[in-house]
Amino acid sequence: MTPSPSTPRGSLFTMMALEFFIWGAWLPLIFGYLPSLGFTPGQQSLILNAFPVASIVGMFFSNQWADRKFNPEKFLAFSHLVGGLAILGCGFTKEFLPFFLLMLMHCLLYVPTISITNSIAFANMKDPAKEFGLVRMGGTVGWILAAWPFTFIFVNWDAVAAAKTSGFVDWLGAALANPLSGDAAKAATKWTFIVAGLASLVLAAFSLTLPRTERKAPAAGGSGSLAWLEALKLLKHPFVLVLWLVTLVDSFVHNCYFSWTGVFLGTAKEAGGVGIAPNWIAPIMSIGQVAEIGTMFVLGATLKALGWRTTMIIGILGHAARFAVYAFMPESATAIILIQVLHGICYAFFFATVYIFVDAYFPKDIRTSAQGLFNLQILGVGALLAFSICPWLMQSVYTKGNIVDFKGLFMVPLAAASIAAIALALFFHPPKTPAAGSAAAAPH
Repeated sequence: MTPSPSTPRGSLFTMMALEFFIWGAWLPLIFGYLPSLGFTPGQQSLILNAFPVASIVGMFFSNQWADRKFNPEKFLAFSHLVGGLAILGCGFTKEFLPFFLLMLMHCLLYVPTISITNSIAFANMKDPAKEFGLVRMGGTVGWILAAWPFTFIFVNWDAVAAAKTSGFVDWLGAALANPLSGDAAKAATKWTFIVAGLASLVLAAFSLTLPRTERKAPAAGGSGSLAWLEALKLLKHPFVLVLWLVTLVDSFVHNCYFSWTGVFLGTAKEAGGVGIAPNWIAPIMSIGQVAEIGTMFVLGATLKALGWRTTMIIGILGHAARFAVYAFMPESATAIILIQVLHGICYAFFFATVYIFVDAYFPKDIRTSAQGLFNLQILGVGALLAFSICPWLMQSVYTKGNIVDFKGLFMVPLAAASIAAIALALFFHPPKTPAAGSAAAAPH
């Protein structure tokens, strides 16, 4: 059951929904939009890498302020006010420099809020292992809500009007049967940035209604103002280091999915793709988020039954299974669409579990920076690698003439995910008792 917005858990759920609605509105379709603006591959890489670069910067600066200098909900409000205006501006420019600067500003302010929303949520939970899945499900709902309206934005309304429909059902059928295509569809993508900006402004206002979360004082004997340094020191523990490195690989694989899936779905069948109409690409990719809702419901029980390591391994192998279907069954649109449900397992059983693990094992006063330490891999270095390597792999290594060798392309993340799962199985052995100052006892 979705929590009521009038309850503290309901407020946290709504916060997560708005947080991920913003990101989900513009990310899936930007990979095809940037080339339509005439940006060079190098310019496209700069824009796409604004997000991972912001994750790296946020690890050393923004998360530090959030941990020690500001009340989190006020930091969240400021970030979404300024960042929202920036992403809104991306919808009204087609020039590279202003687009890049606006995107960079948005990302520098948005990325730290992912860690901040986690910290706000954990600070207001009695049992994080049990409750976080339900609250974080709000982010899943937000991502889904960001995808489906574009089914109607990418409609050829002139064709619908010419059809002279009678009644709602007839009108709806005509709308779904007449998607925009080509340059018209790419031009309409500007609305993804406008919608994201408006949602960010709404969250800026809503942040001021969230439960008050006090900023943390440095732990006795700690590094004073350097919360991120305290977080980095925890990498001396082998189990933390192993998880951190595996997270890097899983992030790379995860971002391969976003880099290539939209193009794969939209490419004509005769060219090796699935042949999906443009207005259905985002909704099909959102199927994984729909499945994620159910996965989040069972995450707490799964952690208690299987433990950290097995749960995370299943999450990583979900990526391998999905890319295996992409590589070996490209002719089956049904199989490609159905396999999207694995996204829920990929996200919840690995990334969400990592966030819960961090909350259980890391000291209270550096928890936002600890979340940022792993976001450095999830949203920073892993994404940076993917957004730098994926265009090169697709356009140079696995393209012959105008045809992309999707099978060879998808074997790369398939192999990477398999190796990461094996590494986690062999080398990740966390202690049964969390560190002093942690929020909860960890399942084992």
